[in-house]
Amino acid sequence: MELKQGNMTVTEYAAKFESLSSFSPYYNSPEAEYDKCVKFESVLRPEVKHLIGFSEIRDFPTLVNTSFMA
Repeated sequence: MELKQGNMTVTEYAAKFESLSSFSPYYNSPEAEYDKCVKFESVLRPEVKHLIGFSEIRDFPTLVNTSFMA
């Protein structure tokens, strides 16, 4: 099973992503911040990905805020 943004807003998707990632010890470590961002960004809707571009933001709160504004 894989979580995708689908029809959720970025805010809803980010909340669900955070909720589910709490069950993964890997994504809860500071060392996994890069991978967490890559995973979050990889399943955003194409139009959101296009608007944030290839900024390669690897700080999760910053990525969520940037996606929200897109």
